[in-house]
Amino acid sequence: MPRAARQDRPRLSGGPVRRPGSGALGGLARHDVGLFLAAGGASVVGALLVWSATVRTAGSAYLVRHLVTAAVGLALALLVARAGRDRVRAAAPWVWGLAVVLLLLVPTPLGTTVNGARSWLPLGAGFTLQPAEVAKAGVVLALAALLAGRLDRGAGPGRREVLLGLVVVGVPTALVVLQPDLGSALVLAAAGAVVLVVGGLPLRWVALLTAAAAGLAVAAWTTPLLSAYQRARLTTFLDPAADPQGAGYQVRQVRLAIEGGGLWGQGFMAGPRTQGGFVPFQLNDFVFSVAGEELGFVGAAGLVVLLGVLVLRVLVVAARAEDALGRLVGVGVATWLAVQVVQNVGMNLGLLPVTGLPLPFVSYGGSSMLVSWLAVGLVDAAQGSRRRPPTRP
Repeated sequence: MPRAARQDRPRLSGGPVRRPGSGALGGLARHDVGLFLAAGGASVVGALLVWSATVRTAGSAYLVRHLVTAAVGLALALLVARAGRDRVRAAAPWVWGLAVVLLLLVPTPLGTTVNGARSWLPLGAGFTLQPAEVAKAGVVLALAALLAGRLDRGAGPGRREVLLGLVVVGVPTALVVLQPDLGSALVLAAAGAVVLVVGGLPLRWVALLTAAAAGLAVAAWTTPLLSAYQRARLTTFLDPAADPQGAGYQVRQVRLAIEGGGLWGQGFMAGPRTQGGFVPFQLNDFVFSVAGEELGFVGAAGLVVLLGVLVLRVLVVAARAEDALGRLVGVGVATWLAVQVVQNVGMNLGLLPVTGLPLPFVSYGGSSMLVSWLAVGLVDAAQGSRRRPPTRP
């Protein structure tokens, strides 16, 4: 007799069934590769500029530290991105609370003063932490988590959400102003204001916050809130000859370095002022002047375009987010990065006062680099998975 045809039976063993998107390529597809590539490109360019600015005095020491910090930041971003949207939302109040606690420690004996501002916490072994950088991530994340729930239900923020949002932004901003660090306070206020507006803040509150910000600026200028060092920086912007041996000298040397680069630049590691050590703080606050002198207008403009692409990529990821949390985190981070890029490049070109804000991913500085990469991870995590699991037939 012929053997009966064997009927199909359900598979009882043999390992898990692989679904589309479950392998390594599928896991990669859940993340925005363009976002990581743009941030990585900026970090590599920054490493080269920092190397050029310090090679004559420190060899490759700063280059190695910059690359190590960038690598740690990338690992941190990937961990946060893998954690996912729900865990990031749950962590929001803890990140904000940690930032506030660290800011409260700054004026205590645990803090230290650098360049007229008490903004740092020493960690030992030569490492320091700037809590204002942590506060940027804390404010954006906590504010987005606060407002996202009502937006997802189609409702704007109520009085409770508005008042809590003002506390979320106002407390760390006030603590940063008292250091005083007006540059970081500006970033916190700008990012917080944009998230609130996109989150549906009523226009009357927008007008009130604008008036409060203007009043704070006037108070900072007319009271002893600003340190003598910071006041000299602002005065020098209005009159570069007011402090020719101090802040005025710094601004003049930066301008001469950028002007000396011309269209194509003096060549990598061939800038007279960069290699001669004429520009103070050239590895962090004024790293853009290295690009201007050695890479010229073309190279410096290319760096600005790269950072602009990064900001735009953050906005693209925010626009594709599955819920309000991803959109709000994206617009907050994009505002934060854009304000720092505009302020840093503007002060290098003499168009804005010197505030000491680093150029994201480019300037040398551990706190700024780590938190900038953290922002990338938060944006990627908050967007949610772009791939939905296949439905069962």
